[in-house]
Amino acid sequence: MKLADFTTLALGRLDPLFKQYLIGSSHSSEKLNEAIAYSVLNGGKRIRPLLVYLTGHAFNASLDSLDPAACAVELIHVYSLIHDDLPAMDNSDLRRGKPTCHKVFSDAFAILAGDALQTLAFEIIATHPAPLNANQRLKVIHVLSHASGIDGMAAGQAIDLLGVTTLDQLTKMYQLKTGALLNASVKLGIISANSESEQALTALQCFAESIGLAFQIQDDLLDIEGPKEITGKPQGIDNANAKITYPLLIGVEQSRQKVKDLFSEALDALEFLGKNGQLLREFADYLLHRKK
Repeated sequence: MKLADFTTLALGRLDPLFKQYLIGSSHSSEKLNEAIAYSVLNGGKRIRPLLVYLTGHAFNASLDSLDPAACAVELIHVYSLIHDDLPAMDNSDLRRGKPTCHKVFSDAFAILAGDALQTLAFEIIATHPAPLNANQRLKVIHVLSHASGIDGMAAGQAIDLLGVTTLDQLTKMYQLKTGALLNASVKLGIISANSESEQALTALQCFAESIGLAFQIQDDLLDIEGPKEITGKPQGIDNANAKITYPLLIGVEQSRQKVKDLFSEALDALEFLGKNGQLLREFADYLLHRKK
């Protein structure tokens, strides 16, 4: 199966799940429900859930067993985007080519929407009728909460708010703010496949860390070079917010080379998988050549 076919098959499972949890059940606040649905069903690349599905597939996991983790990691990602876009954080007016949640529903409802999505993610892990045992569910909760909290995304955002001045600080921020959840996505796929291979965990963590940092450096480059019509975000917003980026610190050409080097490291990490790693290799190639 080609990556495009697998992506259509796997990600096609998400919207029905989201609608089941977001729209299919009763909520006491219609406006809160609208704010949540607006953010979750607003498209996006859905790279993190796809990484869950791709990793699990490499270890022969059924899509059914991967659904809860894939669904949960995307909800955590969307919650983080809603909060990151707030005026007190990154102060963004556009997300995925549309007004951000707080611009449409107010700062207060954006905060509530993010809070609700975070808790819903863990509810799904605990209750989804997937063929996962209690130990697997506990491990998924642990990995996802760790990647989201004070040693993961929250720490990365804190570093961002305090400001960075050196390449080491910037790299650490990217590893936490973006890389932690990508790394978690790989672990979630392995756990959901019920694999106990330490070699797999080590190699795929290396893969995830490499593509995570490369992904963020690409965002830096796209902020400079990518038109709003393609990226869905205003061009030059990092510069407007006086943010330190890789191109600012080491230059555009060196940043491009760094991305290529990181993707090469990612591919090397997949060698042990042989043919089972083909879709992950195609996924890495897709990320390398993305334009948004």
